[in-house]
Formats: sequence, structure tokens, C-alpha cells
Amino acid sequence: MSADRRGRGPAPASVLDATGGGLSTRARAAVTVAATAALALGVAGPAAAQAAQPSSTAPVSVVVREAPGAGALPEHVVAQFGGSVVRRLSIIHGFSAKVPADRLDALRATAGVTSVTEDARLTLSDADVAGQLSQPGSLYTLANQVTGAANLWHAGATGKGVDVALVDSGVVPVNGLTAPGKILYGPDLTEEAATAAENLDTYGHGTNMAGIIAGRDDAAAVSSGNSSDFLGMAPDARIVSIKIADAQGQTDVSQAIAAIDWVVENGHKDGRNVRVLNMSFGTDGVQGYQLDPLAYAAEQAWHAGIVVVVAAGNSGNTSGRLNNPATDPYLIAVGSDNANGTAGTSDDAISSFSNGGDGVRNPDVVAPGDHVVSLRDAGSYLDTQFPAARIGDRLFRGSGTSQAAAVVSGSAALLLSQRPDLTPDQVKALLTGTAKPVPGAAATVQGHGLIDLAAAATAPTPVAVQDFRRSTGLGSLEAARGSVHARVDGREIRGEIDVHGQRFDAAAVAAGIRDRTNWSGIRWSGIRWSGIRWSGVDYSGIRWSGVDYSGIRWSGIRWSGIRWSSVDFSGIRWSGIRWSTTAWESSTWA
Repeated sequence: MSADRRGRGPAPASVLDATGGGLSTRARAAVTVAATAALALGVAGPAAAQAAQPSSTAPVSVVVREAPGAGALPEHVVAQFGGSVVRRLSIIHGFSAKVPADRLDALRATAGVTSVTEDARLTLSDADVAGQLSQPGSLYTLANQVTGAANLWHAGATGKGVDVALVDSGVVPVNGLTAPGKILYGPDLTEEAATAAENLDTYGHGTNMAGIIAGRDDAAAVSSGNSSDFLGMAPDARIVSIKIADAQGQTDVSQAIAAIDWVVENGHKDGRNVRVLNMSFGTDGVQGYQLDPLAYAAEQAWHAGIVVVVAAGNSGNTSGRLNNPATDPYLIAVGSDNANGTAGTSDDAISSFSNGGDGVRNPDVVAPGDHVVSLRDAGSYLDTQFPAARIGDRLFRGSGTSQAAAVVSGSAALLLSQRPDLTPDQVKALLTGTAKPVPGAAATVQGHGLIDLAAAATAPTPVAVQDFRRSTGLGSLEAARGSVHARVDGREIRGEIDVHGQRFDAAAVAAGIRDRTNWSGIRWSGIRWSGIRWSGVDYSGIRWSGVDYSGIRWSGIRWSGIRWSSVDFSGIRWSGIRWSTTAWESSTWA
């Protein structure tokens, strides 16, 4: 998606809102500029008159894209509308600004302006936990003391030969992810596919998850005694990155479905061996999994032989419901445990942010999700917004069911490298059957308990076949979104319309996923997704018949607050070392 096609989620716990603030003296004076000045800027008719009148509305943060080939708009042009420029964003040929809400249409009508889009927010599966300064969250501690992953390393199971598909915000090959072949890239389903940031992680979440799952410093020894190098849970596994989230983690359920579908169709092509799919996101939709299109897509991946690991969500222990698609009982739904850095569970507690179930569908297991230290994506949105989360120059600390899901994805990769013939049902049975109950915690929040890979490593292969009612995927795309909606050209998408403005045919999409016929090259269900400039899509010829948009306010996305100074996009080089309708569940980086 472009800056004018972003997802918007519930306000995250710690992704700060950059909107608000008063007009500068200069901006207040500018609102009295005559209509003739507005006309000289290329604004005509009512828009010019509107721009010339004082505004009584508060300024909102917007991103303005300038027409290709046009020179940069001077700051005084924005000031004519009572606004002010925040910073230039050369990567998108535009700038962020603050402009009164009632002046946006007039600014859009200005010559040389391609688009003006407003704020939208999302949440990642990382919760707001302060004071992350202790060391229990290091992956060295998690692998050696908490999860027992090192026991599988000693047995020769390091994840080698297993690919983990990561549907997230992309991955940057920072130190720890630079070994040849460590990262394989699938399609980039965002507007950044048309830029030097294609497949790269401008948000910072995907890189952090990749480090937890499969990070490994070059030439690092995979051993329990190696505390000087960075090692993820499955250090010899590969990451297959499918990017659906942009510089602020924005995406739509239709993109997530397309990404999962790509994994199902292409996970074993061109030398790939995708056995695990990590999804550290979810929505607050309340549609039953038997109908939900997102749950259906994830479940189809499971039936195709892929272990699907999903974050339970971060609405709290008393939420009474897991996020979508974690509601699907075939998948492995992961909650967050605070292990306090010790091997035993006597001092453990289920993280207060971790979603509780309803007694029927609960988290399957919990894994360490508090204060988890992984790789830093320097210059990304999260890195610049949460500098307190940095650990030295290379590492970044976060908490949430995102991190817990990544720990379990790495764990599944280890079990599959030890026993390649395991089915997804058997992997789930091993993890749940050997988990350690957390004392004092209800089953609704911990499921079977904290994963124990030391026990799983020596447990006999179980006979396991899940026989839940299967999803049909014939339900509503809108219901799958819940409260989270993407925006296209400033207009909020609601109803059975995908992010391209096309009617979503649930039956056709479900059949295509089942039959593996939706993807053809870079086209999914007949729509071109990858390697395009989304701003170049022509909506004028699209028929919106059957959809009532009257009374709907259409707005855009927030880019303000992003610092690009640490990022060198020329040649796709990132200096330094550098997450919808999928809600990437509330974020904590501290």
C-alpha cells in the first residue's frame, strides 16, 4: 500500500500518536491569506475560498506526496492552508505536515500535489511493559534456561533444513541475519515494493521477530556455552519473509490472506522448504473461525503441512477471547509468560497483557514474551520512536505475544529439524503435551503451560490427529477486520471490498486457496500485487456498485515522526545496523 493505502488499528499501547499540537504563529497568520493567493497555487473555486478562511479545526498529521517530476513544494504553500511542514520524506517524494482537518481537500486540489493522507494507527503483538533493563529476556537465557532449546542443539537439531515463513513488516539483513541464504524474500505486498525499500523492514518489527526465530551471528558456535554471540531459537533455520506491513505497520486483512495463500502455494517451490508460518498479528473480529476468511487461509496452511503459530493477542487476561485467527483451534495460539529468567516455573506469571480464552478456545501454550531481546533495525520507525528499547548498538528489547509467538515458531523449527516427518498436529501435540503448568494460572490464560523443549526433545512421537470442524472461509471480510480498517485515497474501506477496491468474493478466494490457483506470478486472484506503485493504480475505472459509501469519512495514514536520517536507501543500503485489518497487537519497546 502507498501512504494513502494504509491499515489502521486500535491505538497501540506505546506507539506514540504524533498528531495534535497548536498552530504556529506563522500558520495562524497564514489562514488569512486571500483567495487570490490560493488560486495562484493552483487551487480553484470553493477550495480556494475555503483555504482563505480561518480554520476552527485542529491540525492533523498528514503525508503529502508531490507529483513526479515536480519540484519540491515550498513550505509557504502548506502555510497558505494554515499548516506547517514537519519534515521532508524524499523516499516517497513528499513530506509530512500538520494541516487543519477542514483544509485537506483544498490542499489536495493544489497543483503539484498527488495525494494528502491522514493518520492511521495499528497495534503489534507487543504489550506496554516498562523498565525492561534486566537480562532475563536475553535469548541466551531463553534458550539455555527457560525453554530448553539448547537441549535440541546438543542433539544436532538447530533448525537446519527448515524454512520459517514470516508474514510481517519485512526483514533487514542486519548482523545476525547476514549469513548467505539466511533470508529468502517472497512478495512485497506494500507500496514500498516500488521503492528501494522493497522487502526491507522500515517499521522494525519483522527484523526483531526474525532474530528471535532464527538469528545467528556469522561463524557463531551453536552451543549452550556461547554467550558472546547472538543466537536465535533455531539458529540454522531460514527465514522466508513476506512483507505486508509498511513503515508504520499498516496493512489490511486482504493482504494478509494473500500472503498466507502465497506461502501455501509457493512454500515448497524454488528450493524452499516452509514448514512453519509465524503470524504475530490478529484482529478483534468476532466472526466464528468456521466462516472467517483469515482463519480459513491460516487453517489451509495447516492442512497443507505447515505449522501455523499465531499470537493470542494483548487485550489482557480477562479478555475472554483470543484474536482472529488464533480463534481457529487447529493453529498454535501462543500467550505470553514472564519467566523471570529462571528454568523453573515457580516464579513465573502469565503476562498481564496476554489474552485469555473463554474456556473452550484458550491459548495452547505460553512462551517467554516479557523483556525479550532481539535484533535492532536501526533507523526504523520503532527504533526512532523508542530509543529506550535499544540495548547497545545491535539489540532491541520488546514484550508481547508477538515475541512469544516467535519463540514458539523457532521451537517448532527445532522439532522439525530433529524429526522431519512430524505433521503439524504432532508438533502441536509435542509442545502441548510436554509443557509445564504455570502455578496459580488458570487454563484460560496459559493453556497447557510453558513450553519445555528439553522434555519435548526426548518425548516419543505422539499419534495426533486434530478433528475440529473445519473453516469454510465463506464469511465476511469486513467481519474479519473487526475495528481495524485500511484507507484508500483517503477513503475508509468497509464492507466486502479488498484493499484494491475490488469486491471480495469469499467463495472464489477460498476455492483458490484450497486448489492453490490464486497466485500466478505476481498476480493474486487476478489482481497485480507485487512490484507495483500503488499510487499508480487507477481507481477511476473501478465500479463500486452495491457498496454504499455515503456518510463515510475517508482519510489516510500517519508518517510523521519517522526519521530517515539513519537510513541510506541508495542501492538498498541501510547504514548502521539497522508492524491491520490485522492488528499487530499493542506494542512495547522500552
